[in-house]
Amino acid sequence: QNEEGWDFVLVSDIHEMGSEKEIKRKKFLDELSKKGFTIKKIEDTKLFYGVRAPQHIFQKYQCFLRNPDRKQQNSSAHQDVPETTRIRIVHFILQNTATSDSEKLHDLMKKKVFEAAFALHKKEEIRDKLKEKWARWRVIFKKQPIEEIRCYFGEKVALYFAWLGWYTYMLVFAALAGLATVAAGTTVFSSSQVSKEICDANNTIMCPLCDQNCSFWVLSDTCTYAKVTHMIDNEATVVFAMFMAIWATVFLELWKRERATVATNWDLYGWDEEEEELALQLINNSQYELQPYKHSYFRSTVVLILALLMIAVLIGIAHALVIYRAVAMALFAQSKVDLLSKHADTIAVMTGAVLHYITIIIMTKVNRHVALFLCELENPRTFSQREKSFTVKIFIFQFFTNFSSLIYIAFFLGRINGHPGNYVRIAGHWRLEECHPSGCITDLFIQMAIIMLLKQTISNVIEYLTPLISHQLRKKHKTPKKRSIILGEEEEAEDPCKRQWLHNYELNEVNVFSLFNEYLEMVIQYSFTTIFVAAFPLAPLLALINNIIEIHLDAIKMMRLHRRMVPRKAKDIGIWLQVLEAIGTLAVIGNGLVIAITSDFIPVQVYKYMYSPCTRENRTGMDCSTGYINNSLSVFRIQDFEPHTKVLPEFNGDQIKECRYRDYRNADDYAYTIQFWHIFAARLAFLILFEHVALCVKLIAAWYIPDVPHKVMNQIRMEKHSNLCTEL
Repeated sequence: QNEEGWDFVLVSDIHEMGSEKEIKRKKFLDELSKKGFTIKKIEDTKLFYGVRAPQHIFQKYQCFLRNPDRKQQNSSAHQDVPETTRIRIVHFILQNTATSDSEKLHDLMKKKVFEAAFALHKKEEIRDKLKEKWARWRVIFKKQPIEEIRCYFGEKVALYFAWLGWYTYMLVFAALAGLATVAAGTTVFSSSQVSKEICDANNTIMCPLCDQNCSFWVLSDTCTYAKVTHMIDNEATVVFAMFMAIWATVFLELWKRERATVATNWDLYGWDEEEEELALQLINNSQYELQPYKHSYFRSTVVLILALLMIAVLIGIAHALVIYRAVAMALFAQSKVDLLSKHADTIAVMTGAVLHYITIIIMTKVNRHVALFLCELENPRTFSQREKSFTVKIFIFQFFTNFSSLIYIAFFLGRINGHPGNYVRIAGHWRLEECHPSGCITDLFIQMAIIMLLKQTISNVIEYLTPLISHQLRKKHKTPKKRSIILGEEEEAEDPCKRQWLHNYELNEVNVFSLFNEYLEMVIQYSFTTIFVAAFPLAPLLALINNIIEIHLDAIKMMRLHRRMVPRKAKDIGIWLQVLEAIGTLAVIGNGLVIAITSDFIPVQVYKYMYSPCTRENRTGMDCSTGYINNSLSVFRIQDFEPHTKVLPEFNGDQIKECRYRDYRNADDYAYTIQFWHIFAARLAFLILFEHVALCVKLIAAWYIPDVPHKVMNQIRMEKHSNLCTEL
């Protein structure tokens, strides 16, 4: 049975007879033959070795794991195991077969003895179904065929797509809420008193934005920005941030239910990853000795110190971006080009965001190597342990790569830069940048919008085009040579396997990280969608559009451009669930901080209830935030400028004696006013209140929605009961 079904193909260059590589290759193939593998050789521009495992290996597997694939079979005892299980077992044996020099396939591939090893995309009914129902653009809004994905790519890939589909579905609600928030900002809050006052402030002379040759300017110049800022910085944002904290919890709780249903339908409840790995080790080598778990405090300490060093480097990169923006701001402001000098702050933030995106791309590659190196140091015992350890490390590094610059903009920008006459300077020369005159949340909004748009457009295009182009190049590269060989010997009939193997070889290679990369990309996107969402309510909408495309992009890549992934078994998304839960908690803290510290929500409320005209007299028809702008600007006397500051003292023909700047300081000694400390206390109080309420609501939601549906619980109990009755 299954005569022409080859489980795996090994590819090697044609080496000289008797060369070291040829001897090593022969040794490895002999080891496989000893285990009863059938090997078929086809020669082309490369050597192709088809490998088929003997039937007794799969029967052993079925005995070991009490036939965990019984649901996919009939009652016959010697039924074939499913194709996915078959590939998984053969892959494990290939990876763990050692030659007499104790070299495994991994080492031989490093030494270029073998070039590739892959499972085949075969002409199966299920593959055609997937190509028709899944890996094409016209089915973009249809439900994914998860069951078929599982039968072709195994449980791990199927669970990834089930999770991604669920996340995308849940994003619809978050995106609608985000749109509603922006809509409320443009309609209900567009006529706000605060932006009206900024637009009417024709006589409010503001202090210069740089030290050399910068003139004074009028507050009403920032009218447009004030309107945009108020679109995202209003009362609706607080409600939206609260909603997103609850959304993140509900999304994960509902996913746990969804996963429980799927795991039961696939009969995975009794399956254990460790038992599976031990069974495969024993099938591969019946003399296999168990490796005990070890924990070295010394190794852990070294790994911890190195990880902290890496995080320090990533934070250092964020500092470099801060310095870039400060220097760029000074240079743009002095520029002769009118456009640059007028919008110096915005252009500095935008170019800074593009630079940040470039550092993200570069550091992603560096982070991977560092995380792998740290994993090797830790020396985990099993594959699943290694995967967990690697995941946690790379996520932490990626988090700092993506977010350290945003954290600075959100919480430090404009708060550590001093005041006119006493600025904090980089190397005693360049002023630290200030917040945008219309509020600090604008800077965060611009930064997030640019990074998310770049990540989703450029990264997706690269992710799709790279495998497409390399596939086309490999095809071109291979074909002509093949022709020239055939021309001389046309009478020889071509082996039917040859075309199939060549076609699979021309596809892009896949590795252990192929699925991992997809998860990492989505989890970082989830962080953007939840952590600073208060500053960028459109993030869920961008994520939703991206995911709808992403699902089908991944499908097309897997089915048409990449070699077949080795199917792996899994009953959940593994360590990623804990990572997502951690992001959910960070989201509560992050959004609480954005509203308390970055936005002007608290200062406006403090002004309304403590300093506005409403507190002194009862004027019912009056907006209580009247006078807020004038109240939030401090007065600076021109004579107190630092000696090296060159300012043009005239403005529109008037001699200027004093200018205004955003802060709460006295006019005589520039110390903080009592109002500054009132606002500071209110910010802290709001932060504590918001986080406690949000975390309580998260806990209630987690308790309210059971992780496993009762239907599933009952089904498992029934099975246990019937098994025990049979035993009895």
